[in-house]
Amino acid sequence: MNRNVTLSLPSRTLRRLKVLAAERGTSISRLLTETLDEILNRETGYGRARRRSLAALEQGWSLDTGGRVDWRRDELHER
Repeated sequence: MNRNVTLSLPSRTLRRLKVLAAERGTSISRLLTETLDEILNRETGYGRARRRSLAALEQGWSLDTGGRVDWRRDELHER
C-alpha cells in the first residue's frame, strides 16, 4: 500500500531531480522509492551483521584447548 508524503526540497534540488528522473525514464516518486529502499536494505543488512558479529565477540571462540597451551610457537612453525 502506497502512502503520500510531502517533501520540502530546495528548488535547485527539485530541478535536478526532475532532470535525473527524466533521463532515467522514471518518475521522481519511483526514483526516490528505489533510492530509499536501497538505503534501508543496506542499513538493515549492516545492522544485522553488526549485531551478529558483536554477539560472537561477546561469546568468544573455543579453540578446544581447555585453557592449556602445551606447545611452543617454534614447534608450530617448524618446516
